[in-house]
Amino acid sequence: MGESEQYKNIPIWLIAVSILMPTSFAALATTATNVAIPHISGYYAATADEAKWIVTSYMVANACMIMLTGWLEHILGRKQLIKICIAVFTLGALMCTIAPSLNFMVLGRLIQGLGGGPMTPIAQTVLLSAFPEDKKGVAMSLFGLAVMVCAILGPSFGGFLVDNFNWHYIYSVNIPVGIVSFMLITKNIQDTEPSKEKKHIDFVGMSALIIWLLSMQIVLDKGQQYNWFDCAWISWLTGFSLVVLSFLIIWEIENKNSFINLRLFKDRNFLIGTVISTAVSMVVFTTMYLAPQFLQNVLGYTALLSGYTMAPRVISCLIMLAVIPKLMKIYDSRILIAVGFFFLGLATFVYTNVNLAVSFLYVSIPNVLLGIGVILTFIPISALALGTLPKEQLANGASLHNFCKTVGVAVIVSMSSTLVARHSQIHQGYLVDNLSQYSLIFQNKMAGWVHTFMQGASSSFALNKANAYAYKQMLAQANMFAYVDTFAIVALLAFILIPAAFFMKIKKENS
Repeated sequence: MGESEQYKNIPIWLIAVSILMPTSFAALATTATNVAIPHISGYYAATADEAKWIVTSYMVANACMIMLTGWLEHILGRKQLIKICIAVFTLGALMCTIAPSLNFMVLGRLIQGLGGGPMTPIAQTVLLSAFPEDKKGVAMSLFGLAVMVCAILGPSFGGFLVDNFNWHYIYSVNIPVGIVSFMLITKNIQDTEPSKEKKHIDFVGMSALIIWLLSMQIVLDKGQQYNWFDCAWISWLTGFSLVVLSFLIIWEIENKNSFINLRLFKDRNFLIGTVISTAVSMVVFTTMYLAPQFLQNVLGYTALLSGYTMAPRVISCLIMLAVIPKLMKIYDSRILIAVGFFFLGLATFVYTNVNLAVSFLYVSIPNVLLGIGVILTFIPISALALGTLPKEQLANGASLHNFCKTVGVAVIVSMSSTLVARHSQIHQGYLVDNLSQYSLIFQNKMAGWVHTFMQGASSSFALNKANAYAYKQMLAQANMFAYVDTFAIVALLAFILIPAAFFMKIKKENS
């Protein structure tokens, strides 16, 4: 109540714009990067595995800072922390814009993640503090609209910038936004006093968290490149990462001054809700990460066209955001979550029926279903997962909940890339058997290609070109099947989780 009194002289809409502008652009820059990955890797002459660092470095830094948000706000005060985060995020955007090498680019994304991590939980806190009690629902709707819709708009926005200007604009556009946001925050957001009381700081836990996340990221990003556990240092670093994680868990449970309250997982709703929410994030982000790569690398779409295929998600999300409050009043939230998982699974399964001649409409339709599934799962899960926690633990619960989702996304990005690379090799092994002189179909195809290429060229040149064309087609088919396999695994995960929500308790049972 005290905090909403502080905001009495400032229009609510101005507060919302001030805090949601940097938060929404942080979400936009995250997903806009996905459609630019092929262009960025080509610009720096990097492989897909190396370019993957651009995504995962941001995610891991983001996850780390989410968990440190409460402590930093306690030390610095809310306003000071927001201003520092915006400055750091803008600095990272500037570094990405002028990056002379891929390593410098990854460093810029890492710094962006450090600045962007606290923005989401702080934005929630500011909105809930500023809006009066009867408008808390409006505050959370604005928050969901800004964060989710901007994240979904990211691929379309990024595709437009990449095709019409340059991929650098994805990051440079954040620089003026950061400057304007810094001024708006300075003028319109009220501060909280930094705590003057001496508080034991969990330096051991924080150090363990950072070391674990960094070692995990190196394993995930370099694993495929060095053939995973066939490489000695990958095996040793994996073991080290697991030891640090085990130490972190034990330390945070036993230490009285721990900054991660792992005991919250004793709450059944919070445990199951966090697992389900992490799985939803993994399913949704896999499609947002892999679909643009599939469309650009295999089907030859431009970045703009691949972004446009994602645009229908925005429409279905907006419609569902308007409908979901009424649905939650009429139906059991667990039923809505189950139906949401069905839509997520169905949408991802549609991608398993693609071919090299698939239409633009066919790859766009699944995104309508995904938008419906995202809202049907995310909104009720958040309400059920956090609804049974004590009020004084809501901030800790929200941080831990978001942390798990971010780590899950970082892991699935690496795993999905590995699946695509490995399955592409497997399918090449299967398909190359068909490129045989003993196959009548292949011989007929080769004769047709040779005849086509012989116009204005020698027979030997035409034969070499026909062989190269056949090999290129085989690689395209193998890559397509690799993406299909990965989408099938993700769809299976969504279908398996349909009954999971029914293990949660609804609020009525607790009242």
